[in-house]
Amino acid sequence: MSKKIVIVGGVAAGPKAACRVKRLMQDAEVTIIDQDTLFSYGGCGIPYYVSGDVSDEAELRSTSFHMVRNENFFLNAKGVTVKGGTRGVSIDRQAKTLQVEDVASGEKSELPYDILMIATGSRPFVLPIPGADLDGVFTISDLHKAIEIKDRIAKQKVSKAVVIGGGAIGLEMAEAFKDLWGVETSVVEFMPQILPRIVDKPFASMVTKHMRDNGVDIFLGEGAEEILGKDGKVTGLRTANRTLEADMVIMAAGVRPRSEIAAEAGLQISPLGAIVVNERMQTSDPNIYAAGDCVEIMNLVSGKKLYAPLGSLANKEGRVVGDNMAGIPTKFKGGVGSFIMKAFDVCIAATGLSLDVALAEGFDADVALNAPSDRAHFFPTEAIVCFQMVFDRRTRKVLGLQGFGPMGDGISARINAAAAYITMGATIDDFGTLEMAYAPPFSAAIDSVNAVAYVADNLCDGRLRKIDFDPFLSWMDDFTTQADWCALDIRHPNEAGPCVDKFGAETWLAIPYNEIRNRYKELPDDKKLIILCDAGTRSFEIQSFLESVGLSNTLVLSGGFSMLRRIGIDWYPA
Repeated sequence: MSKKIVIVGGVAAGPKAACRVKRLMQDAEVTIIDQDTLFSYGGCGIPYYVSGDVSDEAELRSTSFHMVRNENFFLNAKGVTVKGGTRGVSIDRQAKTLQVEDVASGEKSELPYDILMIATGSRPFVLPIPGADLDGVFTISDLHKAIEIKDRIAKQKVSKAVVIGGGAIGLEMAEAFKDLWGVETSVVEFMPQILPRIVDKPFASMVTKHMRDNGVDIFLGEGAEEILGKDGKVTGLRTANRTLEADMVIMAAGVRPRSEIAAEAGLQISPLGAIVVNERMQTSDPNIYAAGDCVEIMNLVSGKKLYAPLGSLANKEGRVVGDNMAGIPTKFKGGVGSFIMKAFDVCIAATGLSLDVALAEGFDADVALNAPSDRAHFFPTEAIVCFQMVFDRRTRKVLGLQGFGPMGDGISARINAAAAYITMGATIDDFGTLEMAYAPPFSAAIDSVNAVAYVADNLCDGRLRKIDFDPFLSWMDDFTTQADWCALDIRHPNEAGPCVDKFGAETWLAIPYNEIRNRYKELPDDKKLIILCDAGTRSFEIQSFLESVGLSNTLVLSGGFSMLRRIGIDWYPA
């Protein structure tokens, strides 16, 4: 007898599981229900639809061979029945039935199942502030809202927009408004940096500067207190510090798992509200599976639970569910939280743990920074990229990698390689010898990933002593309070000159890299020397030399001026 398989949710994990199990069990009766009439679409592509990179919403619902994934497609091409506009109401685990409701008519019915899958996804978090229900306030929750947002902008009904939330979706929407449509756009983020807990402050600061340079205002450390309106329509946003005019407000303050139907059925729910599953994606009822944004998975770095609402993971989880429903024992071991986004003509990416998260999880964590060339330095299109490796000093285990640089595949290739290595528990030494494909148009002979691992190796073994950006920048904001410090700038005199003029020759010593060995006796032995170059590599070499001649009170600013420029420090001479 064929199995009756019912799947609640039709965006990512659900359709993937349905198609997989149908391929493995052609006689199975597979039914997907979804409360929406638009389903099986690429939700992560919504900002690019709004921006115009994706011209038509149907492209988000289409296959790679340009067939729209609707009811007819699933029935005729996949042998899967889809009931759109149908809401899952409740689960009777004893009778093995799912009560459903027609959204339009309210008519209720029951679907029997042998195996049930919950793929209800997530819902946007709506801030409990006055004005959240005004016309012109949107969340990025479904394709219908995206179509309405784009329609209003295209009809020139929006000249000013405010985005609440500096996460990936919020920043992508801000770019979409500004880049294509020229909408005056502001981002309001409650935390002191954008992309909190995803990347660390220096990398968040580089993205912030680039967004601001491209005309997007970003206000950090400010919470939205009230959405202002007139005659039922939004007119602005008020924080504790300012009032911003707006014709549209996008609430992008994160998402929460949709797990109500599972909780009401008595399935185990995590403290964060996600459905608890095992490695086979089974819930606490072995006849019910769950996958996608409604579940939590294992963080393969920390060994703790991770809520990672990502379409890439949802599809992988869905395939695992399909296998197990067909009787093929398959495991989804977890993830490391890999992330990438574009911001105008740059991109930022990360995998594994940020430093802040690693420290909070109890690791003896530190970071290595480097700003090398993205390809051979002699190649015409060479550009600077920035990488940060998070590692555990005690075990030398690599916990995470962050990258920032020009748009292209260079950053993503290295983050993806790191994700695979980190999943396997790789150490600094493994990353130092990681083989990457080399040709001058694509990389340097010593790849960026190897180079940042070398920095981590020197730090771990005590050969490199560094100063982090925050204490260094605090000194530069008021260097007169640190009279026992001085900068040693080993760049070309033309590069170092403006800093000497600004801070004075006693505070800012400028001796070129290739002259230090002959002029080191000019250096003070009663002050702490902060050694600076463009990336940090030459600074470490000079630190090592000065150590050999008895000058050990030195620190290196890893990442150097290549990162300082991208952070946008106020004191750096124009």
